[in-house]
Amino acid sequence: MFFLRAAGAEDPRTGLWVLDLADGVERAVIDPAEDDHLPAAERMRRERMREGAVGVVSYAADDAGRVVAVALGGRLHVADVDNGRLTEVGEAIGCFDPRPDPTGRFVAYVDGPNLRLADLVAGTDRVLVGEPDPAVTWGRAEFVAAEEMERLRGFWWAPDGSALLVARVDEAPVSTWWIADPAHPEQEPSPVRYPAAGTANAEVTLWHVGHEGERREIVWDRDRFPYLGRVSWTSDGPPLLAVVARDQRSIAVLSVDVAAGSTALVCEDTDPAWVELHDGVPAWCGGDLVRIADADGARRLVVADGAVTPPDMYVRAVASVSADRVVFTASVGEPTQVGVYCWTRAGLAPIADDPGVHAAVAGGETVVVRSASLETIGTASVVHRDGSSYPLVSHAALPPLAPSVRLLKLGPRALPAGLVLPEGHRRGAKLPVLVDPYGGPHAQRVLATRAAWLEPQWLANQGFAVLVVDNRGMAGRGPEWERAVRHDFAGPVLGDQVDALRAAAAIEPDLDLDRVGIRGWSFGGWLAALAVLRHPEVFRAGIAGAPVTDWALYDTFYTERYLGTPQDNPEVYRRNSLLDDAPALERPLLIIHGLADDNVVAAHSLRLSQRLTEAGRPHSVLPLTGVTHMTPQEEVAENVLLLQVDFLRRHLAAPQ
Repeated sequence: MFFLRAAGAEDPRTGLWVLDLADGVERAVIDPAEDDHLPAAERMRRERMREGAVGVVSYAADDAGRVVAVALGGRLHVADVDNGRLTEVGEAIGCFDPRPDPTGRFVAYVDGPNLRLADLVAGTDRVLVGEPDPAVTWGRAEFVAAEEMERLRGFWWAPDGSALLVARVDEAPVSTWWIADPAHPEQEPSPVRYPAAGTANAEVTLWHVGHEGERREIVWDRDRFPYLGRVSWTSDGPPLLAVVARDQRSIAVLSVDVAAGSTALVCEDTDPAWVELHDGVPAWCGGDLVRIADADGARRLVVADGAVTPPDMYVRAVASVSADRVVFTASVGEPTQVGVYCWTRAGLAPIADDPGVHAAVAGGETVVVRSASLETIGTASVVHRDGSSYPLVSHAALPPLAPSVRLLKLGPRALPAGLVLPEGHRRGAKLPVLVDPYGGPHAQRVLATRAAWLEPQWLANQGFAVLVVDNRGMAGRGPEWERAVRHDFAGPVLGDQVDALRAAAAIEPDLDLDRVGIRGWSFGGWLAALAVLRHPEVFRAGIAGAPVTDWALYDTFYTERYLGTPQDNPEVYRRNSLLDDAPALERPLLIIHGLADDNVVAAHSLRLSQRLTEAGRPHSVLPLTGVTHMTPQEEVAENVLLLQVDFLRRHLAAPQ
């Protein structure tokens, strides 16, 4: 079994290790090495993954676990696990996402716009598929797939290694935006193909490609289903595709005849609001289709044509599917808790359902479970099918904080929330309140894990009561709860935050509702600015980090799912925009934005600032030179946090 381990307790560099399940011996396969020469495509991939580590951050192995491929410094490296030898292969300098075939003879990888193939036996390395058109790439996930669909891959090996399925992406229809670095005017702006809501997407097709580059297109109704959402190719059946309609109200699961290049409909899920893509599915289990679908008001695991999980089990993702079992994660009744479960034809059984949040990766007879709770930062263990387990030793440093969070259910909608007070707080001493949401659909913040409450506890220790609330639209409560934000982010999301704040004050009398601030990033940044604009009687100061100020400037797949298109629903976009509200600002507002952000581009904050200036409304703007959406630079992240605390202290009169 392979896993990544950091070089030290506080070191972000990770290396590749292997655990021998027979004797429990761990050994290093690839030492961590900080990689300062990442290709642009690899930097973008890590941005889409929100990857903050360096060194070996991803890898792929053959079925036998003897050959491992990694990209280091833009070059392909292959490790022989048996003898520990690491070899640099080929001459490409833009390598990313290398993947050995199941037999371990070949490694396919992306290099710029091309997909290359290295033959480890013959010692050759060549372009497998590519073309000179600079708008066309092979083997890469397009922007919306990587950022919004959680499909980071663009090619998939056949189970026997004889061929691949490869995505061809033509970005010519997509508008070109330019990301400039104002701190370095001598540098040319970087072009970004950005599919804003209501505009053209990249044209994505799928091809069956042989070892010599011979190829055949896989055909489906792309006019009806233009999005390639998922691809699965295992030995249990023909390849499966999940393709999505532009309005996302339909997802079709297709089986592929690779010899003919044709597809056949296996099933189609529809919903008047939208249908979700899920990790790990569709897949075959002993000839039966496995998928996650909404049925009877619940999110359920479906095998063949029937749901195999009860209505009170909210299924989140599938970790693995084999010929006779499915390993998946789910919440049972309580959205702050996530367990790992197994389905076989004999029924359901828990693998890890202790209090806390558990995740899993699985292969063959083995499941690796990562567990965290309010009492622990995180552990990992290898669980065999017979029930035996082996713990993986963690050498991580313990955080200097011990969060103390009260998990609450607030208001008539029982909104999941966490309330954190300063360490050593004296009862009866009134505290300014910091509402610290994300708020965006599906992205839960309120989870029963200690790590989730480290930053809120640090903020609380600066003199605040910190309240984190998961409003309608979040995952874990069922399809109806999630779809409450359709065509209306502002009403349900902001309304729930206000209701939860008042309900929390009724429970905890030390919350001073005359001194309430709010901060957030991305969707949370939009929510923070919205709060001070539309509820200044509640929120006395706001910090909007990388806010989406105008949803017409955000991408197609995310925005259109919830709001439709600007052409069809102009009033919906107007109601959810911040720009027309700018003249109403009467509270302190700090806007923070990374100028290198290619997800929520800096134009969002600049346009809001322009509207505020035109209306004569005072506000502050903090531009972050060279910073992307995820703010990976440690010094920047730390000091931006300190500047936020200073802003809140000044405007909420919080103690030093």
